[in-house]
Amino acid sequence: MERVLLDEVISTDYGQFDVIWADEGGFDGDFDRFFRGQDNGLVGAADPGGVYLNLARRSGGSPVRIVLVDTTPGTPDPSWEDVVEVSITVPEASNVRWCSWAGENVGAIDGLGAGTYRMRVSARGRDAGHADEFGKESVDFYLAQLWLDPKAPDAVLRVGSADAAYWHEEVGSRQARA
Repeated sequence: MERVLLDEVISTDYGQFDVIWADEGGFDGDFDRFFRGQDNGLVGAADPGGVYLNLARRSGGSPVRIVLVDTTPGTPDPSWEDVVEVSITVPEASNVRWCSWAGENVGAIDGLGAGTYRMRVSARGRDAGHADEFGKESVDFYLAQLWLDPKAPDAVLRVGSADAAYWHEEVGSRQARA
């Protein structure tokens, strides 16, 4: 069973999309704070106040769908070029919400209660999003699936775009720096 928590075209700048539960939060440019101890460079989950998703487009809108599922999803559909997993812990009495760069756009994410979750983020069109970063049409797409699961190291399940490979190399691989 799947419960949709968000299904919108997110307008952002600098490709920043955050899911936060701390009073103040969101990506502030400190890659080490969000990616410390991680191998992937697309989803920063090291900050206890939220998780940062690095979208490929610099500006414009990208469709983002967030769903809560009952069990671990199976093998990602081949149409998703890039797939990573991280663990997040949402504390009790948290106000879970999403925001884009500098809080330009915000919204509630109802239905994500306290607990430790595994989050699988799948993307397609990252290379097109990077190439058409100011375009008017959506060209990169994102799916975040969450399920209750014990904390585990992040994992890069699939790399199919040059853009994701760049970010994994540039921002990920922080295990050695932890």
